[in-house]
Amino acid sequence: MNGGMSVPRRIAHLDMDAYYASVELLRHPELRGAPLVIGGARGHARLAEYSGRGVITTATYEARAFGLRSGMSLARAAALCPQAVLLPADFDEYRRVSRLFKAAAACVAPQIEDRGIDEIFVDLSASGGDTREAARALKAAVREATGLSCSIGVAPNKLLAKIASELDKPDGLTVIEAGDLAARIWPLPATRVNGIGPKAGEKLAALGIRTIGELAAADPALLIRRFGPGFGAWLHEVAHGRDERPLVTEREPKSISRETTFERDLHAVRDREALSAIFTRLCEKLAEDLRRKGYRGRCVGIKLRYDNFHTLTRDRTLESHTDEARAIRRAAGECLKRAPLERRLRLLGVRVGSLVAAGESVDLFG
Repeated sequence: MNGGMSVPRRIAHLDMDAYYASVELLRHPELRGAPLVIGGARGHARLAEYSGRGVITTATYEARAFGLRSGMSLARAAALCPQAVLLPADFDEYRRVSRLFKAAAACVAPQIEDRGIDEIFVDLSASGGDTREAARALKAAVREATGLSCSIGVAPNKLLAKIASELDKPDGLTVIEAGDLAARIWPLPATRVNGIGPKAGEKLAALGIRTIGELAAADPALLIRRFGPGFGAWLHEVAHGRDERPLVTEREPKSISRETTFERDLHAVRDREALSAIFTRLCEKLAEDLRRKGYRGRCVGIKLRYDNFHTLTRDRTLESHTDEARAIRRAAGECLKRAPLERRLRLLGVRVGSLVAAGESVDLFG
């Protein structure tokens, strides 16, 4: 009789492969096999012909073979791979396809934690049978719904599942068992652990700690002295593959926002017409996002980034919740009047917070 026995956790991390670029290849199959980057351009262009400012959002694996990577300046990318094709990002399409792949995954295993536009955690603990079979069913469902490949890592917890999903890209499937830690996880760089960034990696390297295994062998007291009690203790735990975090299957957003970075800096007076059109369009798209997700908000804010990279925000609270573009535009415009506009702008964003479900909104003074 095993009614009192707990089911071993089997957590899958599903990560779409080179997501934005892969979505674009569905629309531009003639570019398949060529180095392709998604960035700030308008229309088709070769990197060699691009003269604007911007960074790579993502790149195909063919482009990555030339050293191109997310966050790299397009100018630097052009020097490394001038023949690469540059396409503009289309976030509306990426969100649409994201909804498709998540819905397909939910039909296979409904316990899902949404981690963003291109990745999810899935609980396969109760799936029964072979874990690989369940993971293959996930991959097949995603491909049938979107035409895209994904890589899946399966492990006893979220920490190890996320690491595993990166081990065999693209279109990979990696299963990590509890006993695989020393052979498959410890040889990896410490920065493969989600949460150990470049700065922490440099501090660890200065201590002679470069791999997860070396981190596991480090004196916990040393880690606590160098990194503080919280982060130091966490480093010791994750190096030993310990992670008890549950899947968060429902997460209410605190706010919803839209923003855009300009190809060139814009001035509030000299580029007033262009800025006004962009501002209105952001508010319209934000209102569409709110209605699609079933929310209304009462706090409207703006975000400005100037040509000196200083970022400023302003917000105001409305008397009632709204998902209407005109109300959002009017409130955001009032926020804009309270912001200095002498300097040119690099980025403009609009945000709606204090969210409630659409059917629950109430007047502030009702």
